[in-house]
Amino acid sequence: MALLVVGGMVALAFVLSRLFGGDGRTAALVWLGGCSLALALPLLAAALAARTFRRVAAPLADVVVTAEAVAEGDLSARVQAVGPGEFGRLARTFNHMVEELERAEQQRRNLTADVAHELRTPLHIIQGNLEGILDGVYEPTAGHLQATLEEMKLLARLVEDLRVLSLAEAGQLPMVREPVDVAELVADVATSFSGQAEAAGVALQVQVKGGAAALSVTGDVGRLDQVLGNLVANALRHTPAGGAVALHAQPTTRGVQIVVGDTGSGVSAEDLPYIFDRFWRGDRSRSHAAGAGSGLGLAIARQLIQAHGGTITAASQPGLGTTLTIDLPA
Repeated sequence: MALLVVGGMVALAFVLSRLFGGDGRTAALVWLGGCSLALALPLLAAALAARTFRRVAAPLADVVVTAEAVAEGDLSARVQAVGPGEFGRLARTFNHMVEELERAEQQRRNLTADVAHELRTPLHIIQGNLEGILDGVYEPTAGHLQATLEEMKLLARLVEDLRVLSLAEAGQLPMVREPVDVAELVADVATSFSGQAEAAGVALQVQVKGGAAALSVTGDVGRLDQVLGNLVANALRHTPAGGAVALHAQPTTRGVQIVVGDTGSGVSAEDLPYIFDRFWRGDRSRSHAAGAGSGLGLAIARQLIQAHGGTITAASQPGLGTTLTIDLPA
C-alpha cells in the first residue's frame, strides 16, 4: 500500500512538473509535498477521531455504566463526566433523574416503616384485649369490649386515610365537581365542631366576607368539607382551654381564600416545612394517645386541595398558634 502511494506521488509529481514546465527539482518538491500531505492527513484524522472519542464516546460510556449500576439497584451511582455542552446536559439530567428515584425509594421505605408502626399499636391493643378475655384475665365487660371497638375504629380510619391518600396522590380519587357555596360550607363545618369547641373551652370564631356569588367555587363539597374538618379538628386538638380557633373566608382576585387559625402551641421553624408529610406529628410522644390523629390529615388535605387546583400553606410561631391558608380558584 505504501509503495502504491509513493509510486502514485512520483507519477503525479512528474505530470505536474511537465504541465507547468518545471525541472527535476520542481518534481522533487511536489513529490515531497504530496508525501507530507499524504502522511499528515491520516495523522490529522487520527487526532480528530481521538478527540471525538474523548468528547463523545467516553461520556456516553460513563452514562451507560452508570445506567447499568442503577438498573442493578445502586441508586447512589452518578455520572462523573459532567461538562459543558449537550453531553454535560445529558449527564446532569441523568443524575437528577437518579436523585429523584433515590428520593422516591427512600420515601417508599419511610412510608412502609411508618405504616407498620402506626398499625402495630392498635393491633397489639386489640390482640391483648381479646387474648386476655379468652384466657380469663379480663372479664368480657362493656368497658373492655368498648376499648377494643375503639381501637378497631382507629384501625379502620387509618386504613381509610391511607386509601384516600394513595388515590389522591395517584390522581385517581373520584371527585364530584359542582358549584360550592363556601360561606355555607364554612357555616356547616362551624356547626359540626361547635359542641366540641364548647366542651374544650375553646372559642370558635367564624367570619365570612362577600356574598354567595363571590364565595363560589367549583369542587367536591364532600372533599372540601373533609379538608376543613381535618384542619379545624387539628386546631381544636392543639388549642388549650381559653384559646380560640378562627375560621375565615373571603373572596380574592383569583377565587376564594379560607383561613383556619388557632392560638395553640404552634410549630417550630424546624418542623414547619414537614407538617404536610405523612404521619407527621408536632408531639411525637403522643402517638395515638390523648386523641392524637393518624398523622395523615394534613397530607390528605394538601392532596385534596391540589386536586381542586388550589394551594394550602402554613405559618406558625411556637406558643402563638398556627395559621393554615387555602386558596381555591373560582
